[in-house]
Amino acid sequence: MILYNVTVALEPAIEAEWLAWMQQEHIPEVMATGCFTGYKVYKVLLEKDSLTYAIQYFAPDMAALQRYQGQYAPALQAKHRQKFGEQATAFRTLLEEIS
Repeated sequence: MILYNVTVALEPAIEAEWLAWMQQEHIPEVMATGCFTGYKVYKVLLEKDSLTYAIQYFAPDMAALQRYQGQYAPALQAKHRQKFGEQATAFRTLLEEIS
């Protein structure tokens, strides 16, 4: 399994709007691609100077993740940037499940 982790640092003023949009619109759109088998949303607690969330999507294999990145990610990421701009900055990491 491949874990696609998206970490997003937010301006506090947009937290409620961003979280609602993620849960009601963005995450359902990502899941509708069929590239992931599940997801989880976490609020990062150790970051004292920032407001940070981690969204983890679970892909069955690297081929599914690459399909997502090639066919769907650019448009979905652009939509996120258009809606929230510099108030929400994201970085992405890939992890492979070992055991």
